Amino acid sequence: MADQTLISWADMTFNPWVGCTRVSPACDGCYAAHLMETRMGRVKWGGPGVSSGTRERTSAANWRKPIAWNKKAAADGRRPFVFCSSLADVFDNEVPADWRFDLFTLIEATPNLVWLLLTKRPQNIVKMVKAVGFMPKNIAFGTTIEDRERATKNLASLVVAAGLRPLFLFASCEPLLGDLGDLSPWMTGDPHTQRRLEGERFERGIKIGADGWAKLPAVGWWITGGETDQGSHKARPTHPDWFRNIRDQALAHGLAYHHKQNGEWIAATEEHEYDTSRGNAGKPPAFIVATDGTVHCFDNKHAVGGIPMIKIGKKLSGRELDGVTHDALPEVA
Repeated sequence: MADQTLISWADMTFNPWVGCTRVSPACDGCYAAHLMETRMGRVKWGGPGVSSGTRERTSAANWRKPIAWNKKAAADGRRPFVFCSSLADVFDNEVPADWRFDLFTLIEATPNLVWLLLTKRPQNIVKMVKAVGFMPKNIAFGTTIEDRERATKNLASLVVAAGLRPLFLFASCEPLLGDLGDLSPWMTGDPHTQRRLEGERFERGIKIGADGWAKLPAVGWWITGGETDQGSHKARPTHPDWFRNIRDQALAHGLAYHHKQNGEWIAATEEHEYDTSRGNAGKPPAFIVATDGTVHCFDNKHAVGGIPMIKIGKKLSGRELDGVTHDALPEVA
């Protein structure tokens, strides 16, 4: 847990503890739950209809690893990205407050590392950082967005956390389960490009300060990815237009865009043929209706307005989007 990671948008992963509770559709196919609960039996995952689950703090030896990473980063003259809590959530309500204090103390002691704190609970960021009592300067805050509901709720909470002065804000749209629509309100960070309003109010989920200026920092890094199979949970396909929508908007605003993976599914092409009578190698295509986001999985019948998707596996589907690999990372001094 882990000197290196296969996650394309980070250099290392660090887990101060393991265990979490499912809180959104993105959690349905949680790889951490499948690994830590189903396969290893290490903790019990929480979720609707069950308990809040259990949490287990990792070893002292594991907690010493970032100190070594920080020393090496200083010697190398670089600032590697550390994805914190790939098997948990830093801002989980069930985590003891002193664990979070210890984590922030470690983060502050490793200034050569860029700590990526990705959460499905962005509404907790400000209050929990205030409870810690200090804010390290080498933290970036991010939130998971899988559909329009989470885009509206989570991004509004994420930009509020900009008041804590993180290095940057980022959004992980993985697994992407629907079209996110217009994201421009979250991609424009310059207040001079935004409409002047009177008084203090909210507009489209964005707080307008007492001085009349929109309090909107840009969410400067956008990550997309499709879903993969996790045990009994089978991956849901992502329409490629949903990826393209985020890519095109991010690039138009001059923001960093990173496409992690296509997932298990890919649009049927001449290279990847399918048989509507039998499916593809026993795995029938899914049709996704682009206009309303309706997903027709495992259905060989024609879906009006949709496109055929075939399941070829994560390795074969790859990371390219329209023949291009998007590996952009935000710039950090």
